[in-house]
This record gives sequence, structure tokens and C-alpha cells, in this order.
Amino acid sequence: MDRVLAVILGGGAGTRLFPLTLHRAKPAVPLAGKYRLVDVPISNCINSGLSRIFVVTQYNSASLNDHIARSYVFDRFRGGFVTVLAAEQTPTSEEWYQGTADAVRQSLPHIRSYPHDHVIILSGDQLYTMDYRLMLEHHVRSGAAITIGTTPVVADDAPGFGILKTDDHDVITEFYEKPARDDLAGKESPVAEEMQRAGRVYLASMGIYVFDCQVLQDLLDGHADLNDFGKHVIPLAIKERKVVSYPFTGYWNDIGTVRSFFETNIMLTEPKPAFNLFDEQMPLYTAARLLPPAKVTRSRIDHSIIGEASVIIDADITDSVIGIRSYIGARSRIHRAVLMGADYYYWEGAGSRSRVEGPERPGVDEDCVIEGAIVDKNASIGRHCVITNAAGVQEGQGPGFYIRDGIVVIEKNATIPDGTVI
Repeated sequence: MDRVLAVILGGGAGTRLFPLTLHRAKPAVPLAGKYRLVDVPISNCINSGLSRIFVVTQYNSASLNDHIARSYVFDRFRGGFVTVLAAEQTPTSEEWYQGTADAVRQSLPHIRSYPHDHVIILSGDQLYTMDYRLMLEHHVRSGAAITIGTTPVVADDAPGFGILKTDDHDVITEFYEKPARDDLAGKESPVAEEMQRAGRVYLASMGIYVFDCQVLQDLLDGHADLNDFGKHVIPLAIKERKVVSYPFTGYWNDIGTVRSFFETNIMLTEPKPAFNLFDEQMPLYTAARLLPPAKVTRSRIDHSIIGEASVIIDADITDSVIGIRSYIGARSRIHRAVLMGADYYYWEGAGSRSRVEGPERPGVDEDCVIEGAIVDKNASIGRHCVITNAAGVQEGQGPGFYIRDGIVVIEKNATIPDGTVI
């Protein structure tokens, strides 16, 4: 892996994850109470022995840049790094990134300055565990110019992805961008018997690519009008180069919407979730905060994740994710909810805490009910609040909150007054 560079794409404006992306880039969105989404591909790289990593950013990148700078500092003897490449004006381009391929194209001057034979391109907002060494071995063994990570999906899910058709040797012969459900005939690919029995016979692109370095440069430099890998570069490459599939059958989730983000976090609270946070061989890394343990008093907690430095008093919490430094007051009930926690403690006065922005007392006060909701960082929920979306509204907004995909999302740094019902 010493001759491989990783490029993690920070994503665009993240409109489908709004309002979680109102103040941050998609890869910076908190996950499982203590991580950020970008920790997933970076951890996969580190666990795969890949230590030269670029993160390409553009929108709302301040918190992402800060997180990466604090979390990933490699020792100087190995020469590893995690470096942020922010959108910039140069003599050759004065425009923002026009797509995933254009982002890499504009970053090529930085990438070329390091010796390498292969480039692995990753998304910053997916949840999965993968050893990229196995994918690289598959790439080299097959003699491919490009290898695409693929996952088999059923017909009902296929319209949400770019679908690739392969021959018996994993060589990709055709590409279909989000085909209609009624137009899937003939788009099946050879898959393992287990996948066949499950009806997972359509290969969806995971947005994970291995390129020979010269192939990547030739495609991007020679076709300045091709701005997106999935829509433009890959369909062209299939016609001109040997492009192969790397079949991946493990858990993989593209966290693209508020609903999928919510359900993914709730899934992690299950006794045996599809994604294993406790994998000693492939650990998930993040910032080392050195926080105290959580403190729980007279409370019932079932099937939930509790972040460090949380204080929970006489509360009832089920099937929920409680982020770091969360405060939950007496007689409050939290069910199927994602609380992202806080950057400072509930009891810290504005004069003593390190951050100026945010309400005076972040957390959930007494006698509240929160269900089917996401509470973003530093939000302050007053006493006797009910946040359940009992009316079943799918899309809406109000002071300090939005409703997306039927999920109530309390904004970051919002203050919800006493007695509020949402």
C-alpha cells in the first residue's frame, strides 16, 4: 500500500441531508454519538495499511477541517498524512468543483506530487467496513485499468443506484444510471448463489474506485467536460478500458437522506447490528477527547448508545443514540431518537466555556418526550416539551426545527422553549 494514494470526496451541498448539513459538510455529520461520517473511510484506509490520504472539501468545510486536524496526526517516521484539499482558485481553474471527477481533476497537481501507482477514490458519507488491500489485489490480479466496488441489490433498490452489468469474469460491459424498476430486464449480473437466492442480482456501484494512476490522469486531463465519475467518466471508461467489478457482500449503506441517517443510527443500537462498532480488527477511529465516563442516576436505559460525559437523571431511554456531553433531565422519556450531544456541558456558564456560540444550557430538560427525532448538537430543549410528530407531517419547518422524511430535526444551537409541542 506504499504506492497507493486515497482520495476521499467531501461531497456537495448535501441538500438531501439538510438541515444536518446547514452548518457542516456531509462527512462532518456526527454518527453513533461520538464519530463523524468521514471517520469511516479514513479508518478503513488506516486499517488497510493506507496512510496517505487526501480529503477533498468544498461546502461548509470548517468543522470537517477542524475534526480532521484534531483527529489524524501520524508520526513523522512513516510519512503518513490526512490532508484536506479545499476548493481553490488556480491559474488553470477559477471555478468551484463541478462534480466528483472535477474535484479530483482540480486536485491532481497536489496528488501528482507524491509517488504512486494507484489511486483509490472514496465517498465521505457511507457506512461500511472494507479492507482495501483485498480490492487492490483484485484490481492487479485482473489486469484492470479501473476497478469499481459493487454491492448486489434487489430490484426494488436498483433504481436508486448506478447499475453495472458484468460478464463471468467480473468485467463490466454496461452501465445504467438509476434505471427504472420496470426497465431492469437483462441488467442482471452473475452473483454468488446466496445472492441469487435473495434476489440480489443487480450490481450497484458503491462509488468506490481504484484507478491506475496514469489512467486516472489521462481520463481527467483528456476529457475536461467530464465532471462526474458515475455519470460521465465510468460510462466512457467502460467503452475504452478494462473496467472490472469488485463484488462486496458485507454491510454497506450510502447515508444520503435524513431518513437513512436516522435509521442507520437506530440500527446501531440493536443487540447485533449489521455494522459492528466493536470490531477489534477494523476499529473506527475518531478524535481522542479524553472525556469522563457517562453518569446515570435512577434511569432505565434499553438498547441504546450512551456517549462519554453524558449525565442522565431519572430518565427512560430506549432504542436511542445519546451523544457526548448530553444532559437529560428528570422524568424525560427518549424513544427512537438521535441526540448528537454538545460541545460543552449543561452546567457551564457562557463565561467559562471554550465556545461562545450556542444556548446557555444544551440538553433535554425535565418532563420531556422525544420520539422519532434527531436533536442536533448544542440544542436546548426546555421543560415539558413533546417532540413526536404525532400528526405524521412528512415535510415542514418551524422555529428551531425542520421535518424531513417524517423525522423532526432540531437545529444545531437551537433553543426550544418550555412547553413546545412538535
